[in-house]
Amino acid sequence: MQNTFLKAWNNLGDFRNQSKISTWLYRIAINESLDFIRKQKNKISADADLSVANKLMADDYFDGDSTQALLQEAIATLPDVQRTVFTLKYYEEMKYSEISKILGTTEGALKASYHIAVKKITEYVKKKE
Repeated sequence: MQNTFLKAWNNLGDFRNQSKISTWLYRIAINESLDFIRKQKNKISADADLSVANKLMADDYFDGDSTQALLQEAIATLPDVQRTVFTLKYYEEMKYSEISKILGTTEGALKASYHIAVKKITEYVKKKE
């Protein structure tokens, strides 16, 4: 979060008013998040991503149930782009047009990514039940 706001502050003069400032901030935040994930992947083994549910259930501040933990575990298995699209559409309830501006891709590609992500999540949950 800090890196996002620092980058935005330091590059405020580069903002061209061609989109909403929220779209610009989302783009910075997503880039920062993806950079962070890429750096962490070098440090963490692939099966560590699947332990998200275990970490959540062990966290004293997590007030969800095993279904929510399973959903988070399934989301963690998605490729970066599908995970990003799913998160923005499902959790942030953004429109495809907004996501398109943030990610710089077509709405059709986003719809395909979202539906593939939903299918993978559904299959993952069915396997675990």
